Amino acid sequence: MSNDPLAIIFVSNGPGELATWVKPLAKELHKQIALRPEVKTSSISLNLVLVPCPNATGKESLVAKKWFQFENIIKAKNFWELLIKPKKFGSWPSKGLVIFLGGDQFWSVLLSARLGYLHMTYAEWIARWPFWNDRIVAMSNSIVEKLPRQIQNRCSVVGDLTADLTETAKIDNPLPSGKWIALMPGSKSTKLKIGIPFFLDVADKISKSMPNCKFLIPLAPTTNIDEIKYFGSGKNPISKQYKSGVKSINRAKNKETRGILITNNSTMILVQEKHPAYSDISQCDIALTTVGANTAELGSLNIPMIVVVPTQHILVMDAWDGLLGLIARLPILKWCLGLLISFVKLRKKGFMAWPNISAKRMIVPERIGHITTTQIAEETIDWLNSPSRLAGQKKDLQALRGEKGATKKFCQEIINLLEENQLLS
Repeated sequence: MSNDPLAIIFVSNGPGELATWVKPLAKELHKQIALRPEVKTSSISLNLVLVPCPNATGKESLVAKKWFQFENIIKAKNFWELLIKPKKFGSWPSKGLVIFLGGDQFWSVLLSARLGYLHMTYAEWIARWPFWNDRIVAMSNSIVEKLPRQIQNRCSVVGDLTADLTETAKIDNPLPSGKWIALMPGSKSTKLKIGIPFFLDVADKISKSMPNCKFLIPLAPTTNIDEIKYFGSGKNPISKQYKSGVKSINRAKNKETRGILITNNSTMILVQEKHPAYSDISQCDIALTTVGANTAELGSLNIPMIVVVPTQHILVMDAWDGLLGLIARLPILKWCLGLLISFVKLRKKGFMAWPNISAKRMIVPERIGHITTTQIAEETIDWLNSPSRLAGQKKDLQALRGEKGATKKFCQEIINLLEENQLLS
């Protein structure tokens, strides 16, 4: 086995992945292997490379720096420069391992190819570049089944990296007792424009029928209190189509508290500005959410959900991801193609929520179409009044995520791969 210098590189993107995947794995890997910067005499370094991400806050490198887990941290804005001139960011050893832990999986493929390193992917739902991986570490067996048969032996199921987090989340900062509903209207202005007025109106209707219900908005990292206030006001044309809106909204007084939003109908909603808000979300009984990463986040925390896409506002639904979303945001083409794009997206076979996509069946309800706030309020109340249904959805979500203890298993897979290639002594 070799004692030559070796670099292990974590590739990640947003605050959620850093908090739930990168940080726990880095801490555990330092326990199992002598790594720099903790062990200064080690020939092996642990490094972090951040990649471009629309949901990033721009502060990810500062957060990671405070952990003292990484010898080098490359900011997302420097990623392409790293690919072109890697020596500008340090003297990289000739041998190493790149591990995908968030973002677009192709970025870690590019980096491993550029540096000539081994490549490993943590696949939460799917491994998109399986043949470019020396090892795939999967959350569940369903990922293995999606791989070409000839490379399924490269894949090991370790379970859910987030599972261990949920065990202690509730004790960090407990919410007051009661039935809690998380409202997750989206992370982009194009979704918030619809989601804020719609969900505030739903909250008012639920509160009127079930006064004991309590509400929480965990803010996405790409939005803020001011945006919530704006989209819940008369300045948002869609807000005028609903009876509710923001009467007042105040920031948290300190790090341990939450902001308070009061609707026009005097419904109180707590606002959590810290991200990721897993401690708060994990205490909710159910969540109302738009499509997107929210559904994967809620699934990882085993929180029952209803996915809501009110298509009566279809001409402003330009928040889709991918090429169609880019076309829809072009001012000239938007009005011509917006309806067609959304029609194709909504009518295509398959599901829109990540748990349903993964399971290939309806685990969480998807309410897409000309839906009203009354319909969603009534359905939410039905779920809350049926503990057995909520427990059943939680059980289905938990089954999708795989077993707990994934962090230690993941570290062992890293060690095994390095040993197989005679890179670790």
